[in-house]
Order: sequence, then C-alpha cells, then structure tokens
Amino acid sequence: MYWPILIVSGVLEAVWATALGRSEGLSRLGPTVVFLVAVVLSMVGLGYAMRGLPTGTAYAVWTGIGASLTVVYGMATGAEPVSVAKTLCLVAIIAGVIGLKVLH
Repeated sequence: MYWPILIVSGVLEAVWATALGRSEGLSRLGPTVVFLVAVVLSMVGLGYAMRGLPTGTAYAVWTGIGASLTVVYGMATGAEPVSVAKTLCLVAIIAGVIGLKVLH
C-alpha cells in the first residue's frame, strides 16, 4: 500500500506546485486553497509512505513524480517551452524513478 500512496502524493506535489505558481504569492484565494489542501495531503501521504519505504527512495520518487508532472503540465499548457533536450531530461527523471521502484 505504500507505493500507491507515494504515487498519489507525488501527483499532489505537482498539483500544489502548480497552484502555488498560480496563486500569485498566495494572493489569489482559489489557487491558494488548492495549494494548502494539496500540500497537506501530499506531505501526509509522503510521511505515510516513509513508514514502509526507505526515506531516500520515497523522497526521490515523490519529487521525481512531482517535478516531472509539473514540467509536463507547463509544456502542455504552453507555460514552458518544449524542446528535445527538456524531453530527454524528463525521460531520464522518469527512468530514474522507475529504476528506484524496480530496485527496491
């Protein structure tokens, strides 16, 4: 049960990071509320996953999922430019996350 919770927590990391960016310094109510709810749920999930997974692995997977999804979302919405180099870097992050899961 630790891995699915960790994955959901990583997705929530992307949600809170995106909401934080849209909150304009926590001055917009809607994105600020989304940020606060998502950050709490993401941290609770990460903390729970660390009960059964090594801290380094759990944290690396959590940040890898969150960072990758945040960049992919930015590319999909046009907020970030798409390039071959950026795409290869994302593939490397995702491969590293999968590798940590497989080697666990």
